Amino acid sequence: MADVQQALDFVRANGERYLSELKDFVSIPSISTLDENKPDVQRAAEWVAEQLRSLGMDKVQIMPTALHPVVYGEWMGAGKSAPTVMIYGHYDVQPVDPLELWTADPFKPEAHDDYLFGRGVSDMKGQVVASLKAVEAIVRTTGLPVNIKWLVEGEEEIGSEHLEDFIKKNKDMLKCDFCLNPDAGMIAPDKPTITTGLRGLAYFELRVYGPDKDLHSGLFGGALHNPAQALIELVAGMHDRDGKIKLPGFYDNVRKLSKQERKDFKRLPTSDKELKKLMGVPALWGEKKFIPAERIGARPTLEVNGLLSGFTGQGSKTVIPAWAMAKISCRLVPDQTPEETEKQLRKYLKKNAPKTIRWELKNLHNAGAALVETDSPGIQALAKALETVWGKHPYFKREGGSIGSVILLKKYVGAESILSGFGLPDDNVHSPNERLHLPTWYKGIEAFTHFFYNL
Repeated sequence: MADVQQALDFVRANGERYLSELKDFVSIPSISTLDENKPDVQRAAEWVAEQLRSLGMDKVQIMPTALHPVVYGEWMGAGKSAPTVMIYGHYDVQPVDPLELWTADPFKPEAHDDYLFGRGVSDMKGQVVASLKAVEAIVRTTGLPVNIKWLVEGEEEIGSEHLEDFIKKNKDMLKCDFCLNPDAGMIAPDKPTITTGLRGLAYFELRVYGPDKDLHSGLFGGALHNPAQALIELVAGMHDRDGKIKLPGFYDNVRKLSKQERKDFKRLPTSDKELKKLMGVPALWGEKKFIPAERIGARPTLEVNGLLSGFTGQGSKTVIPAWAMAKISCRLVPDQTPEETEKQLRKYLKKNAPKTIRWELKNLHNAGAALVETDSPGIQALAKALETVWGKHPYFKREGGSIGSVILLKKYVGAESILSGFGLPDDNVHSPNERLHLPTWYKGIEAFTHFFYNL
């Protein structure tokens, strides 16, 4: 096609500029969870809005929420007969701690050996820029063949806390045929990937209380139940020896995998050896009846995300702590709900918590699970685009993580999300030395360019 070739030529002629603009974007320390970075979060929103204006998008707005704003823009010039695609992204990033483990300043991005290093390069400023530059190439050459809306938020890394209110309030403005969401990723540089499912999330804080103050362990040890020990016993009892979760009724609504789904999981190319290396563990662990890919993508989990109690400073202090706390998250699969999971966790605690302590459970964050149909026009257009660029049919996989926008757009706008992106499993996302594989990123821009023409 002559049209797509013109756009591809534009992409290839402007690669250095694209990288320079990505560096500018990454240089903004838009850490959404820290109050001191609130002005930087605003600057990142303004950077995105200016990019949209430069592309000729209409109605570009930085729209406030109760915390960080949403950037919106649209171009509806392709007419009512053309599909309307929403492009989702987020401009906020995770904190950089521990800073001493970074080899360079996380907000002064540097390129080395085909990688760009910096906080947010992969998750997901690089993916936002890939989307922007694919659209730019088409706008600057042949003109867009589809209508486009943009929804770029600033709270994804803190659970998209105010996105639901925003989408609910603006559902008519956000109406579209489907959403392109590049906040997923690829299995490997040579393995193009489309994500067809996401797990949901129920996130809790469990506190166990013992004495009304820290006590001397020599004077009182042996006469009371240490709350740290009680918490550990409760948490340990939430799994059996084979990794099965023991909350009452936890698996009652878990949807069984079909034969075809199990075949698709077995087709995924990541071996147990590669997975162990990627995670840095001596051995894999989990439900024995399921392969690791199924455990990650299609089975629910219960994980301890953090533990805190007593004295944790340098040296020794012999105290029995007054309280202990655990952060606990459950990744949920289709037909499970966060509300039901909370009931199951409370039932477990009521049954198993000893009379020697008292406990308190807070629900901090919820998100539903999602599945998408692989035969939809949007999925097929992206699959064809990836196959054109990579020369092989993409892998379809379920992702273990959660993306709040997917459920919210489906619930309020009726729009399915197409999940892709060009980050890789070893990009150190949320960790020190986050990086982006630039050859994959450039190919991703070309794939998105094909995608819009394929529609």
